[in-house]
Amino acid sequence: MAEPERVLSPAQGEDEAALERSLRPRSLAEFPGQAQVKAQLSVFIEAARRRREALDHLLLSGPPGLGKTTLAHIVAAELGASIRVTSGPAIERAGDLAAILTSLGEGDVLFVDEIHRLHPAVAEVLYPAMEDGALDIVIGRGPGAKTLRLSLPRFTLIGATTRPGSLAGPLRDRFGVFAHLDYYRTEELETILARSAEVLAIDLDPGGRREIARRARGTPRVANRLLRRIRDFAEVRGAGRVTETVAREALALLEIDELGLDPVDRRFLRAVATVYGGGPVGLEAVAAAIGEEAATLEDVYEPYLVQIGFVLRTGRGRVLSEAAFRHLGLPVAPGRPGGVAGGRDAAGAEGQVGLFPPGSREP
Repeated sequence: MAEPERVLSPAQGEDEAALERSLRPRSLAEFPGQAQVKAQLSVFIEAARRRREALDHLLLSGPPGLGKTTLAHIVAAELGASIRVTSGPAIERAGDLAAILTSLGEGDVLFVDEIHRLHPAVAEVLYPAMEDGALDIVIGRGPGAKTLRLSLPRFTLIGATTRPGSLAGPLRDRFGVFAHLDYYRTEELETILARSAEVLAIDLDPGGRREIARRARGTPRVANRLLRRIRDFAEVRGAGRVTETVAREALALLEIDELGLDPVDRRFLRAVATVYGGGPVGLEAVAAAIGEEAATLEDVYEPYLVQIGFVLRTGRGRVLSEAAFRHLGLPVAPGRPGGVAGGRDAAGAEGQVGLFPPGSREP
């Protein structure tokens, strides 16, 4: 299934932007999960407010769909600042960025999504702006060219990226605050679903909420999308109430299994298991086997499979764990890495972070 129609895709669909804004928390107190990130940001924001300074430039990293954009808006709101939103691919020329920077007011926040996709020439404009609060404008060409330096108001740059390692070193070094967002626990997703159901006026009972949260791949965007799909199922084939039974039937119709894997994930795993004997195998070879682009596999499908311990990245390529073979119902290949493929036990009795999301069942 091609993007963005895939139900479990963490990428934002074209028709989801307005809906996500309506579901977006407005403050750090309302933002569920990410306790460590929130604790750090609350201290830094309060310190900046007390000193009446702009917050240090902030880099938010993590898989898509975890709330980086939401968190950027919350930071601006907590600072009492206006926010200007753009993205790396949208800034095509250095002059485009210069126009944005000169339009900022004192203390404003500039949010750049996918900042790792900034063109190097555009990023060069950011360096003096972030470090010195200045914009260097080159007038003329050749030996007679002159550089004019303009002072900028104090501002905070918030960059969001799914690939922090792809950022140029000079750009990364100019951020003063770093925050990495991790996949959410099942109980955190239940809190998000309860709030979303209230906003959208969906009749969602605790059993249905728990079933959706367990299969949402630790991603709020996926959880909210599943909630809307299952609401449709409840209205057409049920009594309108999203119960555990209704959720299971709808998820079965969508071919989403107990661990939140869909046919695309299973095709990925089965190709590595049967075509390449469980690996190691290069990502390009897997992409060719299942007819997907390698970049799509790496950015969209693979992160969650790595998170739950089904795929291991090694120096020689991708390798499937014993748990992945068992989940597919295939005999375990000799010499497979066992890891901590024990399902629920891998997360620990207290729900600590492990290879399997809390609340998942052993495959």
